[in-house]
Amino acid sequence: MPIDLARARAETRACADLVHLNHAGASLMPAPVADALVDWLREEEMTGGYETARRHDGRLENFYDASAKLLNCHRDEIAYVENATRAWDMAFYALDLRPGDRILTAECEYGSNMIAYLHRARRDGCEVAVVPSDQHGQLDVAALEAMIDARTRLISISHIPTGGGLVNPAEAVGAVARKYAIPYLLDACQSVGQMPVDVEKIGCDFLSATGRKYLRGPRGTGLLYVKHRWIAEMDIDPPLLDQHAATLVSETEYRMRGDARRFENWECYFAGKAALGTAIDYALGFGMDAIHQRVTLLADGLRARLAEIPGVTITDQGVDRCGIVTFTKAGEKPVEIRDRCIAKGINISASSGSGSRVGFDRRGLDAVVRASVHYVNDDGDIDRFVEEIRRGE
Repeated sequence: MPIDLARARAETRACADLVHLNHAGASLMPAPVADALVDWLREEEMTGGYETARRHDGRLENFYDASAKLLNCHRDEIAYVENATRAWDMAFYALDLRPGDRILTAECEYGSNMIAYLHRARRDGCEVAVVPSDQHGQLDVAALEAMIDARTRLISISHIPTGGGLVNPAEAVGAVARKYAIPYLLDACQSVGQMPVDVEKIGCDFLSATGRKYLRGPRGTGLLYVKHRWIAEMDIDPPLLDQHAATLVSETEYRMRGDARRFENWECYFAGKAALGTAIDYALGFGMDAIHQRVTLLADGLRARLAEIPGVTITDQGVDRCGIVTFTKAGEKPVEIRDRCIAKGINISASSGSGSRVGFDRRGLDAVVRASVHYVNDDGDIDRFVEEIRRGE
């Protein structure tokens, strides 16, 4: 079914006054999600945090059911983590990497992930190898396979880079990872919520995602998917444990949980966890296929209109492109364009090389303007933004 745009905008209170094209940074929570969050916090204020959580245990547990439905996995393979970076870290730092082991990643990898690779290379002696991009700018799957050798212990990529609109071929990468039995970690921070993400089809062993971006949930929320065999067969050991993740059996023994919640902490953002479950349910109510179709339509249309403006260069790459639209404009710095738009009630962002250092350096880019659309945007939003970019000629 097509997106009910009137309902989506009516349930997004800011739409009446604001053009929000920064969904890849932090989206706008729908009213049902924001109300669920505020109501929980108000109840904590009036009755106590422990007591509120006890009364609404079903809403907390719904997070696992909703996430499992969203990703096509089992609820026991889901952990709630305070953000996508920490979720990714919990999986990455749990892997046993030793001197000489190789990590394969993409040119357009997220900066924080690159820092973590280099951290473990310095600390543990493993090596980091960057797979070249193909002629479309996405990870070259043939080159990836050619780089695999007996020392390869991890394939780790971002599904969608933070500084561009391409969608990496995650499923094709998964096929290579399965062929050679190599663990596969997917950073899906920018993809979950704007397109269908099926972990069975993709074939990843671990996946991290955030609540604040395309899922339209609260900030300070995220999730981690861990394929069950890594717990049942590999008995993967998280970098941190507490008495939620494990049980103290005796003075000399503890036992880890038998599900992905061994990657969680006991204390967490309970209001955010419940509200993230609400946000996932809300997205599923519209349908991920319908959301993806509308986001793609809006983004492709925006790219075409921006490309007609003198001095504008679209910097997005890839065979498949997403809701992130990036560009530069001659004579005006990205941060200047961002600030000018925000002053006019149009939220966008400027993406610097820090988020995509390797990819930007290899392409000779310093910074780009990033406008990220979502299904809640309408033609009027696009018109206002394009006119503002054109006016700055």
